[in-house]
Amino acid sequence: MIFVTVGTEQYAFNRLMCWISILMQHGLIQEQVIVQYGTSKRLPTNVIAHKTVPLDRFSQLVQQARLVISHCGEGSLFMLEEIGTPYILVPRSVRFQEHVDDHQVELAIALSSIGIEIAWSPGDLVRFVTAAESRESKLFSIASSQALCDQLSLDSERFFAA
Repeated sequence: MIFVTVGTEQYAFNRLMCWISILMQHGLIQEQVIVQYGTSKRLPTNVIAHKTVPLDRFSQLVQQARLVISHCGEGSLFMLEEIGTPYILVPRSVRFQEHVDDHQVELAIALSSIGIEIAWSPGDLVRFVTAAESRESKLFSIASSQALCDQLSLDSERFFAA
């Protein structure tokens, strides 16, 4: 089973829903898909869909999933790391009116620098879904946590210097 979560933002994440639909339509996802869709309006067909999922059930779904496709929210990231199910993050973007700013894009850039899987396109999801069986969660080590902090620090210095 694949679990897809978009969080509970007031903004829809229809782009991710469309990507999931594309993968399913082309037979690249052939297993059961459970979607927590939040305020998204375009849902893939033939999925089990929930607007919201209580935290205890959310944790169960993550544990039961073969893999998780998630928005790039900090809370989801930490839970995914703690549970250890293979996952890929898809950052929401202000450009597509999916959030008020690009903090998820900025976080995704920093996370990708330490090896966390990020989907910037449907092709990235295809590669992840087809290779996920041989992949383990990249648990944060002290070194990778420090690398992330260093990258975020550099990014903020560049931002405020501009």
